[in-house]
Amino acid sequence: MNIDSMSIDSMISPASIAVLGASNRKSSVGYAVMTNIISGGYAGKLYPVNPSSDTIQGLKCYKNIVDIEYAVDLAIIITPSNVVPQVLEECGKKGGVKAAVIISAGFKEIGEQGKILEDKIKRVAKRYGMRLIGPNCIGFINTDPKVSLNASFTKGMPKSGDIALVSQSGAICVAMLEYAKMRNMGFSKVFSLGNKADLNENDLLAMFANDDSTKVVLMYIEDLVDGRKFIEFASHITGELEKKKPILALKVGESTIGSKSIASHTGALAGSQEAYKAIFAQSGVLRVETLEELFDYAIAFAYQPIPKDGGATAVVSNAGGPATIIADESSKYNLKLTKLSEKTVSELSEILPKTASLINPIDIIGDADHTRYENTLRIVLKDPNVNSCIIVSTPQMMLNMESLADVTIKINNEFKEKTILSCMMAVAGIENALARLDENKIPQYSFPESATRAIVTMQSYRSWVARPRTDVKAFEVTRDDVRRVFEKVRSQGRNYVHEAEAMEVLKSYGFHIPKSQLTTTEDECAKLSEEIGYPVVLKVSSPNIVHKTDVGGVELNLKNTLEVREAFRRIIENARRSEGDAKILVGVNVQEFVANGKEMIIGMKRDPQFGPLLMFGLGGIYVQVFRDISFRLAPIKELGARHMIESTRASKLLLGVRGEKPSDIESIVESLQRMSQLVMDFSEIQEIDINPLLVFEQGKGSKVVDARIVIS
Repeated sequence: MNIDSMSIDSMISPASIAVLGASNRKSSVGYAVMTNIISGGYAGKLYPVNPSSDTIQGLKCYKNIVDIEYAVDLAIIITPSNVVPQVLEECGKKGGVKAAVIISAGFKEIGEQGKILEDKIKRVAKRYGMRLIGPNCIGFINTDPKVSLNASFTKGMPKSGDIALVSQSGAICVAMLEYAKMRNMGFSKVFSLGNKADLNENDLLAMFANDDSTKVVLMYIEDLVDGRKFIEFASHITGELEKKKPILALKVGESTIGSKSIASHTGALAGSQEAYKAIFAQSGVLRVETLEELFDYAIAFAYQPIPKDGGATAVVSNAGGPATIIADESSKYNLKLTKLSEKTVSELSEILPKTASLINPIDIIGDADHTRYENTLRIVLKDPNVNSCIIVSTPQMMLNMESLADVTIKINNEFKEKTILSCMMAVAGIENALARLDENKIPQYSFPESATRAIVTMQSYRSWVARPRTDVKAFEVTRDDVRRVFEKVRSQGRNYVHEAEAMEVLKSYGFHIPKSQLTTTEDECAKLSEEIGYPVVLKVSSPNIVHKTDVGGVELNLKNTLEVREAFRRIIENARRSEGDAKILVGVNVQEFVANGKEMIIGMKRDPQFGPLLMFGLGGIYVQVFRDISFRLAPIKELGARHMIESTRASKLLLGVRGEKPSDIESIVESLQRMSQLVMDFSEIQEIDINPLLVFEQGKGSKVVDARIVIS
């Protein structure tokens, strides 16, 4: 995959900059930006622009960018919002200005008037071929020593490093940079995106893919502009590059986009939160819950190698309590603690006190000094079953923390291919020890839970990288049959595809369906039941009734004509009582009775922002109670379908419990792929529910028992 990022490269490494709205007033943003550019060590040309000044911070000041007699690559705009379109127009007329950073606020974030202004600047930028960052942002930072540009109003230049930071919020960006100073973290690039009038997270991912100075990407996300493109770019970076780069994301501002519809189970359950979960899962992005986690994991990825496959974690501690906490956390987050080899246990027994615990987590007891740590760690890390290690220490009189830091550094240098994290559970008197660990790129955590979750996240990323690759499968289908059904539905002025029609659509795409037909009279229903063969099922068909069972609209296992006639009358009466309008009735569907399978649900809700969102979960009448469901954006690959199933509790049920035979999981995988193809082929499909999809024993397939489709 070739991702073009040239348009951004020229923006973040400009040979010359004009600051429009530069100022000598120390409390102004214009002053802060100028100060940051100068003090940050930027070696290019800098031109302040302000009609009210002759010089700014010792540099000649220009009345207008057009007055600058030299070439300008980048314009930084810090003027009132109402004049930004005019100022940007002047940048275009100047010629040669490749990009602009619009720090000014007062655009779409304030309402309709602001949106009109923002649309104006987008049109101006497009006319002159300029790229934009912002508006309503704090700017960007490039710590590359050849550039050394702080084009923002943050407090000073951050330390150089190999972590990139992207934040939609300027305030959060500033707070993260301050916290990073405390953690002694360095950055390669920092971007505040603001309103994303032009450049968005996908453009930056394109750049990071080719940026050798970036090893890890951190993202603070409020929304995504194009979820499908995000999956494409992010999955390439996290899993396909020769030098793969983990992406850590904190997603905030969960909304109710797309979740208000109740036309189907899927429509009721599939909101934007589920869409974002699906996007991150499909792109290998590691989602975090807090800013602290974002930095905890970033340090681990930036400083240490990813744990190798085929091994697990060892814990060495001088106290049983923290070791037990890690054991509990490991169970909670499915972190595998390695079983030490007999050779390792034997060697440990020769050097450790008899009271020590040699079962991982290893407790070398409270009187351990740095030498005992060193001897223990060397034996443990030689074990081929160990791919990572958490070194835990509590402050004791016998243990010098600086000496332990030196031991940790020595061991880290000896076992470079293994992941080593430190957890010094002390506050005072360990400043020098922590500084030594930072200098030698060993992550340090104050609490064992944080270190454990960091290893869990690293191993999760390793699983993503090592996953088998599959493709989107294309099945032989009869699209024309589906097209005819939808044309008939539209010609009758409706968007609800009743059950018999929905079954026809699904049959055209290779789904197995029971014998069924729609009837409108009691006699017709009785006659058709005879033809299908007993037992049968009767189900009300109405666009206004989503949950048939709730209104008494389903009668099961009817064994003769009398039962069918009585059931027909009850269903009609119940439906009319429920809805109060007989016109909403399409009829009663007669279907062969299918039993002895597990009830699953698969569905799709077309998210207004991201497109078709597929759902899988435990089906039947309890789907909205248990909410045992998973989501992915279509189109879906075979592995994605498997992961949808595996990420639900229903997967254990499908594997067989209490002596039951396993269910036909392969038929579910295929059904999900067929639905993915259907909703990609027909953009008019807004919602689909197959509930239940009855899944039989392994090798015996599955059948669609009930289905509902809504089209635009």
